[in-house]
Amino acid sequence: MNFSIERHIRLACLVLACALPTAAAFAQTPLRVVLPVSAGSGVDTIVRAIQPALARAFGQPVAIENMPGAGGVIGTAAIVKAAPDGNTIGVVSTNHVINPHVFKSMPFDSINDITPISVLGGTPLVLLVNPKVPAKNARELVEFLKAKPGAYHYASSGNGTVIHLAGAMFAEEASVDVRHIPYKGVGPMLIDLIGGQVEFGVVALPAVQGHLKSGALRAIGMTGKTRAPAAPDIPTIAEQGLPGYEVTAWFAVIGPAKLPAEQVKRIHSAFVAAFATPEVKEAMDKQGNSINPTTPEVAAQFFRSELARYGALVRKLGLKPE
Repeated sequence: MNFSIERHIRLACLVLACALPTAAAFAQTPLRVVLPVSAGSGVDTIVRAIQPALARAFGQPVAIENMPGAGGVIGTAAIVKAAPDGNTIGVVSTNHVINPHVFKSMPFDSINDITPISVLGGTPLVLLVNPKVPAKNARELVEFLKAKPGAYHYASSGNGTVIHLAGAMFAEEASVDVRHIPYKGVGPMLIDLIGGQVEFGVVALPAVQGHLKSGALRAIGMTGKTRAPAAPDIPTIAEQGLPGYEVTAWFAVIGPAKLPAEQVKRIHSAFVAAFATPEVKEAMDKQGNSINPTTPEVAAQFFRSELARYGALVRKLGLKPE
């Protein structure tokens, strides 16, 4: 009897030992990807589209955490404060290099307190109006806005964001007097834009494709140099009589400062692999994004050059630090 009991105990221990690796795999800590933007924004739409492929590339679950506010400062602060162990990374946008020029104080250094991993690509921005606005193109919008100086408003996802700069730059190029209404993220902004509380604004195309198709919003023009392949019928603002108008948006993956080289390589390789999968390529094409991941070295240089470029633009627009 005792021998039988001992044999069963050994067998049970053996089965448990064999099961431990599988259990450990299921209990694996997810990779935390912080997005300093609200749900439904352009960057959020992009990262959620690649989440399954990214999890496969990393070989572990990927948890996306939206932390919007202060033009991305709140979420980026969480990335900066994270341990440099490769378990917390973030995907930031153009706002990252604009913020130092529009905030009087920052809780971190946008260059020295991060580890650039890759500038992943660009996303098209589109200038939109509420359908109640009787304008079908840029010329008609300018005429509408000039008819009542100071009476109309443009929305943004927050002070100093690239969306704010895009609206302010349009107002300057078109010489119109409009008021800026900042929101805490793209989601709240779109609610009021669709509701008619504000007349126009600029948003990333992936975030509003559904609203354009339903007629809830009307596209006036793309903000970049060329038309977006995902929306070839929407002309650029530049080709509609404002040749000096151009605003582009990019997104990049970063980590905390002093992230070890092996972790940088691991994260970079996983993102490259995820974006190379057929299903992600198809999703990015539908959204109109241009994907071309850079090396960490190129990303570091790009951050510095963009910091200088947007500093010059903020000064040109006369935006004062808040």
